[in-house]
Amino acid sequence: MNTKTSPHVLVPPITIILFIFMMFLQIQTSTTSSLSSPKQKPFILPLKVQTLPHGTISLPKPSSKLSFQHNVTLTVSLTLGSPPQNVTMVLDTGSELSWLHCKKLPNLNSIFNPLLSSSYTPTPCTSPICITRTQDFPVPVQCDPKKLCHATITYADSTYIEGNLATETFFAGGSAQPGTIFGCMDSGFSSNSNEDSKTTGLMGMNRGSLSFVTQMGLPKFSYCISGKDSTGVLLFGDANIKWVGPLKYTPMVKITTPLPYFDRVAYTVRLEGIRVGKKLLQLPKTIFAPDHTGAGQTMVDSGTQFTFLLGPVYSALRQEFVEQTKGVLTLLEDTNFVFQGAMDLCYRIGSGSVLPTLPAVTLVFEGAEMSVSGERLLYKVADVALKGNNNHSNDLVYCFTFGNSDLLGIEAYIIGHYHQMNVWMEFDLVNSRVGFADTKCELASQRPGQSSNTCGLQLWRLILEK
Repeated sequence: MNTKTSPHVLVPPITIILFIFMMFLQIQTSTTSSLSSPKQKPFILPLKVQTLPHGTISLPKPSSKLSFQHNVTLTVSLTLGSPPQNVTMVLDTGSELSWLHCKKLPNLNSIFNPLLSSSYTPTPCTSPICITRTQDFPVPVQCDPKKLCHATITYADSTYIEGNLATETFFAGGSAQPGTIFGCMDSGFSSNSNEDSKTTGLMGMNRGSLSFVTQMGLPKFSYCISGKDSTGVLLFGDANIKWVGPLKYTPMVKITTPLPYFDRVAYTVRLEGIRVGKKLLQLPKTIFAPDHTGAGQTMVDSGTQFTFLLGPVYSALRQEFVEQTKGVLTLLEDTNFVFQGAMDLCYRIGSGSVLPTLPAVTLVFEGAEMSVSGERLLYKVADVALKGNNNHSNDLVYCFTFGNSDLLGIEAYIIGHYHQMNVWMEFDLVNSRVGFADTKCELASQRPGQSSNTCGLQLWRLILEK
């Protein structure tokens, strides 16, 4: 008997809001239609780092994926509709269907209003799209009283989002993309409509047939997130960016047999081991491989902030990191403090102190490695300060940026975007591989456009938006 449990949600603390425009490349592209479109030339959307206010419910994850909310997300801004309306969408490589809040409420200007668009077309129940079951629809779509395709996406915390499937014209990279399928969601999980309006929806970017990147017919996409000044690039398509060094690739894992705990359209890679400093954790390789139910896959997910490991692997990493940082870091001796419900290794660091040199944690994949070092190893917990050891100054709380997925009730390894900072990340759908290379993403803003691509790529630095 399968005794695995369903994921459940743990809500982390949520901090202040900060919108920062990243840098983008302006590229001329051609106008095409949706699912039957030829492959597009490269184009760019603005990428933002967004931290949501205290009390805001951010975008939850479907029960088949990482199932807790995040206080930091990567967002893109674009327009859709006729005339165009501005929207902000969370970039999520762990989801398929893109959707937007479509509530027609006053003073919520960032919510898409289909009534104002002449190109908005709701999907009828008779459409093949309506009767096709996708990864995001554990509950089959239904007909509403108007004979339109009504979809409900349920979440592991018993919340949900629902509305109609529809097509609309999305504007991206200077061209129109008519007939793009998305969810126009008008009711569901939100407990704070005013705060939710700051993020209009979600852009699904996995390998499913309804994802944004699949509908655009793009061979690959890439992004680069800075760890310092929050500048970076988000590139859709194939272009040679000369300031990025050679990428190392790891193949995506595919299976042909459906398994209950394996997401077949996720960006799944093969994790083979973990090093702390120069020491490889003594763990069998089988512990990193999915079992007969599909549990234990390793997914690269831009919709998740930190990295989470299955319990036995996390415990081994935790023990070795503590051992190698004795005398360098001071443990937070509070067994009741667990950051975001799954990160139980935290430290006291004096206010104003410089972080000491720490052993890097290297994730060893098939054919490639990702090294996590320096500031990416620890995360300062906002609004938490302790009386210092001298009883005069305050100590800050920093937590290890690897967590225990068992505490979240999930059965997977998740590589979050915090550990992808200053790494050029490429998702190559044609060759079924993920590539990455260490780089300084903030240097993008200091370099003029450089590319061997003939599309006339140009780099532009966007302003800081407050």
